[in-house]
Amino acid sequence: MNFTKSSNPIFGKKAFDRAYADSSAEVMTIEGAMNKSAVLLLLVVVSAAYVWSKFSGAYNPAFPAEATSAVAPYMLIGGIGGFIIAMITSFSPRRAGVLAPVYALMEGMFLGGISAIIEAKFGGQGLVSRAVGLTFGVFVLMLFLYRSKTIRVTGKFRMGIMAATGGIALIYFISWIASMFGANMGFMYGSSTIGIGFSLFVVAIAALNLILDFDFIDRAAAARAPKYMEWYAAFGLMVTLVWLYLEILKLLARFASRD
Repeated sequence: MNFTKSSNPIFGKKAFDRAYADSSAEVMTIEGAMNKSAVLLLLVVVSAAYVWSKFSGAYNPAFPAEATSAVAPYMLIGGIGGFIIAMITSFSPRRAGVLAPVYALMEGMFLGGISAIIEAKFGGQGLVSRAVGLTFGVFVLMLFLYRSKTIRVTGKFRMGIMAATGGIALIYFISWIASMFGANMGFMYGSSTIGIGFSLFVVAIAALNLILDFDFIDRAAAARAPKYMEWYAAFGLMVTLVWLYLEILKLLARFASRD
């Protein structure tokens, strides 16, 4: 089975083909990839905490808009910057050692900003802290299920998650195009039963993508990918974690909207 198959677009076959074309004596290890993932996660947390501090310093329950305005520039810069860096990194694995930390800092700014906006909208409900806790909980659970071989990555499993991930991406793209023409697909994303059901499905697929990412890192290390691919693998794993956190936060916000 080809280890280069993954539903994470960051872990595409072409990226590893380029990596092997440039391979050196040092090779990738699982420990190295996980250590670098921890570094990127730390950068995301530090960056998000900085933006959150800006929100906390400006927050006034009577005028929540002032606090969200204070973090909006960080969210905008982080969102756009993170997307650009992600695109560059996906095509330049050798530069991941430099670009992946920059991506983590950018995404931290974006996550800090959007988390602040959610907190201001649903003040006092602790949605952000619950989303953070659930994200880490899901990560640990998926790692346990993978390492204990409770969930085995078979060809059918991989193709199923890849198809589901592609379908979600297509739905988001269609929704974005439809919104440009004034069409409203809010029934899928609001606090209705359908919207919450769709959100639960997306969270589940994002979580299962972690299983594929773990499997991909194992296979890449076993195939002796170049050392610099540890940063690239860590970058891809961070992309999934960011997606998972955003979807969990969105789901909690939808539940809160029903109260």
